[in-house]
Amino acid sequence: MTEKENKLIEDLFKQAAQQQIEDNGFTDKVMERVERVDQTSLVPHRLSLLWTWFCIAVSVALFFVFNGWEMLKASLMVLYAAFRTSLEVFFTTAPTAEFDLTPWMILLALGFVSIYLPYQTARKLSATL
Repeated sequence: MTEKENKLIEDLFKQAAQQQIEDNGFTDKVMERVERVDQTSLVPHRLSLLWTWFCIAVSVALFFVFNGWEMLKASLMVLYAAFRTSLEVFFTTAPTAEFDLTPWMILLALGFVSIYLPYQTARKLSATL
């Protein structure tokens, strides 16, 4: 921006700062109400916190009652078997492809999918929230 534009912007803000707007006590009423709302919002917050801890405790108890470790172990074994099978199929069919496939290309693709994409997704989600 030029010096002239800066001067015009400064003059505009100086004029705006000199204006007085009568609110007939509206600001005081709003601030009083905000203070009351802050004091009354503690009860729902505490109830929410108690409910969260209760649900966590019940979940942990049910995990142990229904032998969650065995279910978790079985689920991880199924995931491992599926991953191993998909890799076996990939390495069996990859040599028949018409393009040159090196281990470095596979490593880069796996790194991209497992590290870079989740990072970018988390970054974009945190920026929108």
